[in-house]
Amino acid sequence: MRTTTQLIGAGEWKNAPDLYCAQPCSFCSLALASSQLNFWHIDLVENSSAEFPDRTSMMEVRLQAQEDEITLLKSSLADALRRIRLHDQLLPLLKQQLIAGGVLPPRRAQSLNLEDALPPEPIEETRAKLHRVPGMEEEDEEDKEAGGEQEKELSWTSSVEEPIQPTMIRGLLKEEFQHRSCSPDEPGSALTSVKTSDQNISSRQSIKMFIRGRPITMYIPSNIQNYEDLKMEPPSEKLELDWVYGYRGRDCRANLYFLPTGEAVYFIACVIVLYHINNRTQRHYRKHTDCVRCLTVHPDRVRVASGQTAGVDKDGKPLQPCVHIWDSTTLVTLQQIGLGTFQRGVGSVAFSFDSGAFLCVIDDSNEHMLSVWDCNKGTKHAEVKSTNEAVFAVEFNPSDSTNIITCGKSHVYFWTLSAGQFTKKQGIFGKYKKPKFIQCFVFSLTGDVLTGDSEGNILTWGKSAADIKTLAHEGSVFTLCTLQGGALLSGGGKDRKIIRWSADLAPEREREIPEKFGAVRTIADVDGEEILVGTTRNAILRGTFSDGFVAIVQGHVDEMWGLATHPSQNIFITCGHDKQVCLWNTEEHKLEWCINLEEYGLCAGFCPNGSVVSVGLSTGRWLVVDLQTREVVSESTDGNEQLSVMRYSPDGSFLAVGSHDNFIYIYSVTENGRRYNRFGKCNGHSSFITHLDWSKDGKYIMSNSGDYEILYCKLKHISKDREWASYTCVLGFHVMGVWLEGSDGTDINALCRSHSERMVAVADDFCKVHLFQYPCPKPKAPSHKYDGHGSHVTNVCFTHSDSHLLSMGGKDTCILQWKVVGGSAGDSRDRLASVSSSSTSSPEPVTT
Repeated sequence: MRTTTQLIGAGEWKNAPDLYCAQPCSFCSLALASSQLNFWHIDLVENSSAEFPDRTSMMEVRLQAQEDEITLLKSSLADALRRIRLHDQLLPLLKQQLIAGGVLPPRRAQSLNLEDALPPEPIEETRAKLHRVPGMEEEDEEDKEAGGEQEKELSWTSSVEEPIQPTMIRGLLKEEFQHRSCSPDEPGSALTSVKTSDQNISSRQSIKMFIRGRPITMYIPSNIQNYEDLKMEPPSEKLELDWVYGYRGRDCRANLYFLPTGEAVYFIACVIVLYHINNRTQRHYRKHTDCVRCLTVHPDRVRVASGQTAGVDKDGKPLQPCVHIWDSTTLVTLQQIGLGTFQRGVGSVAFSFDSGAFLCVIDDSNEHMLSVWDCNKGTKHAEVKSTNEAVFAVEFNPSDSTNIITCGKSHVYFWTLSAGQFTKKQGIFGKYKKPKFIQCFVFSLTGDVLTGDSEGNILTWGKSAADIKTLAHEGSVFTLCTLQGGALLSGGGKDRKIIRWSADLAPEREREIPEKFGAVRTIADVDGEEILVGTTRNAILRGTFSDGFVAIVQGHVDEMWGLATHPSQNIFITCGHDKQVCLWNTEEHKLEWCINLEEYGLCAGFCPNGSVVSVGLSTGRWLVVDLQTREVVSESTDGNEQLSVMRYSPDGSFLAVGSHDNFIYIYSVTENGRRYNRFGKCNGHSSFITHLDWSKDGKYIMSNSGDYEILYCKLKHISKDREWASYTCVLGFHVMGVWLEGSDGTDINALCRSHSERMVAVADDFCKVHLFQYPCPKPKAPSHKYDGHGSHVTNVCFTHSDSHLLSMGGKDTCILQWKVVGGSAGDSRDRLASVSSSSTSSPEPVTT
């Protein structure tokens, strides 16, 4: 009776009394009452569980709001401390001047006036600037007379001075100073309010942008007469995908094939690459909306099926995974399968061998649903739950399309499809030890199934039992590949060996690939002699057993952040969490060299003379590497936190190092970039440095920080019309339009202005690359938007001639090289000064 009570479901309670005695005894009554109480408890638990996600979500929102408040309060406190420090510095000087000689000249008195220092109305004098500590000039003279070098500390004045409220980007506020008071604009304007002045100071206008409640003041250049009439247009230039660097071999299987066209087909991020191994050209299939996870080729060797992961959109909503069937010659999508059916993503796909009429798919759900689809109609033929364990591969039996085999963690399953229903038989290992993972399998010419496992064995299977075991590799057997004539190739993990076996599994030849490329992930046959090898360190090798193997595709193997282009050559440098620094050639599309570091690199910058490159590391250490010898010619350490920016002044005489310890360290540079001496340190930021740029004359620095400050390093006088040699700061008047309403301040990871100053490229957190007109100082500026990355885009950079743009993915380890096409003559300053009378709309996103 107790067992029966436990088996009753909550929905079956109405029939429960029938299971008890016709004449209920005291025991049955007690059991019945106990069961009712048990089900009521279950209902309460279910209701509580249903409410739990909502309560958790509310707590997360409150926690985020509190974190925002703490961050903004810290920033406000830092502003106050800066002003107090400036007051303490100015007051003794003012007293000395008053004691020395009475009334000061008007201009000097203004520069020492406390009101002017906190920041006053004259924009050109004090607002939003970083300056040397007053009195530093005198110290400099004393240092020179002493003949020694002494480090100089620089301090900051922030542009933020309004009350702080935790909220998201709400819009832009336009203001003019009017005795420090304001009046609202027209009631119908939701984004702007205008402050007017009785005095004739209309030229001193500014814009306020709010990020998470923090007001950020942007000063309008003097050559803009009417900000309201500025018309934002997308740039005339557009981008076309030119080259893809990298290959996803670290966590994907069976993703490299060779086509009759002479092309190797593989994927990385959201792009499937067709690379002609002799002509060294690329074509790209770009219809996937998120990372591609699997790939297979049709028996006709023309059609290709590829599956993608689900991913999320910019609002955090899940995107639906699917499988695309497409033509490899025309790159036209023939069929989209399973949209809205698969969960999380598509893990494995396989065509039937008869005529390729059916496609077998395994998704990434908990049950790893196995489904068979009609390729021509796009309809589902059958579906079944396969297993809760990981599934690595699926294939149709070449001689019978009603038989399907899957393998994965601790299993080999033999499936039979009949009348739309699946029946399953589990592979029996018998006298052999059951391996933890069955990594791969193929069919021999005799119809036997050969599996490779994590114990290094190749097992030969009969109907559903392991018959013969062959020890093949030390460590896992990651891949098996059959050749014409019945020969077999196997690829090892730990031993990194490729072994050729005869039809009866006798070893014939073997070759070990270099350690720097990692283990063998997959093998593709080219002509029976030459093969292609995909590795776990994201490289594709080409070669033979006689001549060895050379890399034809290489890439990073972990998250990347550092990117810089050479000032005069078509090369660029990258670094990332894999502790590699790589130099690439944009013309020959190849890796020139790669060096390994002790820590991972996060930022890089070329010296203007082009002979050396500096690399900032995760520990506060930075290196200077000679491009020719690849030797480290200088190194230093600033703090013990990671570095985020390495930027040389335009003439190469200074290097600015931005750190997560909130400081910018300034170094003087001599001996063609090979000798560095600490010149000063800029303090005052209340959060870590994110971006910085030098002015064209090399005397000023503009910087952004993690709490959305815009600060300026001031050696002398700074004005709102200062011209900048580069523009990578994500906050500034000239790039306000790149921010969308609702952004949380971290949605844009990087931006880069072209050398022609006509366009600005933006890397965002939603896998997109944007191309805006430069400047774009108004909200909702239109842009061209480009897909391709499967992770947050961490960096973008134009080549020295603006002929190409380079974008770098984070977790997708992909570098995309875009060709800049179109465009017309003109200067950004002329464009900014002119006010267009016609409105334009944003074009459709370019998908080429």
